[in-house]
Amino acid sequence: MRWLVVGAGALGGYFGGRLIQAGQDVTFLLRPHRLAQIRATGLNIKSPRGDAHIATPVGVLAENIGGPYDMVMVGCKAYDLRQAMAEFAPAVGPNTSILPLLNGLSHIDRLSEYFGATRVLGGLCMISAALDAKGTVQHFNKWHSLTYGELDGTRSERVRALEAALKSATFDSRASDIIVQEMWEKWVLIAAVGGATCLMRAAVGDIVKAGAADLATGILDECAAIASANGHAPRPDARERIQTFVTAASSTMTASMLKDMERH
Repeated sequence: MRWLVVGAGALGGYFGGRLIQAGQDVTFLLRPHRLAQIRATGLNIKSPRGDAHIATPVGVLAENIGGPYDMVMVGCKAYDLRQAMAEFAPAVGPNTSILPLLNGLSHIDRLSEYFGATRVLGGLCMISAALDAKGTVQHFNKWHSLTYGELDGTRSERVRALEAALKSATFDSRASDIIVQEMWEKWVLIAAVGGATCLMRAAVGDIVKAGAADLATGILDECAAIASANGHAPRPDARERIQTFVTAASSTMTASMLKDMERH
């Protein structure tokens, strides 16, 4: 399977790097600064799951895409999606599938409008990572999972092909028949954690220890109500996991949005 990974930031760099380690044919679509950085230092990952140094990853600028590709993995921030779609469009051919890993749901509509709904898969990842000043991907905990599936819940040929391609990867991966439901449940988690940690400029555990656990659970209740109003109420086990997550007094977790805010 020929992969184009859009960006080599925390998410694209981590999963793209692990795919290269697994022997997959991966090309990174990069901006000039990141391309120069990776050519100088290679792609470096620091992780509790094992460090990695990929000396000569393949990277291209938008004007040099050698498409089409079998799979385009999109992990940019939502505010970069419009520009990213225009940049990776030459990589999308008649048989290309697009695997977006953005948080939320609105990107599915935007990708479908731009490329056609049949090309777009549902996807999500669970990872806490960031780039440091040297461009190294810093993976902060042991979570590194990728879940994917058809938006209509069918187990298609391309999902089976993706399943086979990911079998040798060192991160956790799973095909889902209810990917939209799982994307909504992740949105509830991310919106609750992002809302609380950005508002309070603090980690989950610090908020709880300051006596403000009810703030986090109140935001969680509102997010769950929004998901329910859209026909995707969190399942009881998912709701329980999220509740535990946002009320853990020992948690050092903050949302990536807070990290963005702290970097101005």
